Amino acid sequence: MIWLSVVAFIVAALAAGFIVRWMHSHASVYGNGMPQRFHLGDVPRLGGAALLLGIGCSWGLGVLQSTHWGDPGSLKLGAWVGGWLVALLPAALGGIAEDMTQRLSVRYRLSLTGASGALAVILLDLTLPRMGWPWLDSLLAAAPWLGVAVVVLAVAGLPHAFNIIDGYNGLAGMVALIVCLALAHVALQVGDRALAALLVSTAAATGGFLVWNYPRGMLFAGDGGAYVWGGVIALASISLVQRNADVSPWFPMLLLIYPVWETIFSIYRKTVRGVSPGVADALHFHQLIYRRIVRGVFHDDESRRVLMRNNRTSPYLWGFTLLTVVPAVLFWSNTPLLMAFCGLFVISYVMAYLAIVRFKVPNWLRH
Repeated sequence: MIWLSVVAFIVAALAAGFIVRWMHSHASVYGNGMPQRFHLGDVPRLGGAALLLGIGCSWGLGVLQSTHWGDPGSLKLGAWVGGWLVALLPAALGGIAEDMTQRLSVRYRLSLTGASGALAVILLDLTLPRMGWPWLDSLLAAAPWLGVAVVVLAVAGLPHAFNIIDGYNGLAGMVALIVCLALAHVALQVGDRALAALLVSTAAATGGFLVWNYPRGMLFAGDGGAYVWGGVIALASISLVQRNADVSPWFPMLLLIYPVWETIFSIYRKTVRGVSPGVADALHFHQLIYRRIVRGVFHDDESRRVLMRNNRTSPYLWGFTLLTVVPAVLFWSNTPLLMAFCGLFVISYVMAYLAIVRFKVPNWLRH
């Protein structure tokens, strides 16, 4: 498992370095007027390609190790790993195409992530076997198609949730890394070494990307990177619950409640204002933190000043993420407690959002 992680890290870091050095010309198509833009200059947005290459090489090596080299790590990685890669490709390639052209509509990208969800069901036989409530479990047993629908929705939606929170250097990447390691920890707790290997490799590839992304901001994940993270984590979350009866289905829900609730709240916020949920704006939680909590930085170089302020935003959200990850890891089999923490997060998020909007942020939070 360690060897696979080293390969994923090195391949992703080298591929990212190659993109930074030789493939930055496409960045000029990302206009200066974009509401999500909080940097100066043209920065490549092909971090997703580096992630996909690092993950693909690592997983492929793991399959070879398990099938041809005696499986010294007892990982039991087989042909099903190829199914994971095939399921990821529509979403990942669609995101990378958008990063290079800026011409794929939201509807088209959503259809590609939906295709990944359908492939996950067809190739991997994924379904949600239980919800943690007896009456809901009975409903799933009586109507198995509901479990399949949840899988398609999760694989189709989570990539876009990660894309929404991908606003500042190191934000989405670190959240993805933390979530992958948390899922891997519980997978090891229940003896699922194969799933843990895939997740640790994904975390390592993310680390290779972060070498160039934080704090220097020389490469962005783009839609492709967000779709890779969202796709892998969605597949892993459902697989962990399906393959291990001891794991509560609310464990991955609590792990991912930040990007998931950010997406749900954004849809509600835009709908109330009469705006299409597909229209980008600058009113997400992390953007409000950047504007109203992170203090301005004084520096003669404007680009350096923007970069330093950008980098100071992400740690606030890392801490916010850990508030859900820690209880999720501690109570991964306790459904009632996990549900309670999900509710507590939702309440805390709304209160924090309203406090920031109304300029009622304590001084000690300003940095």
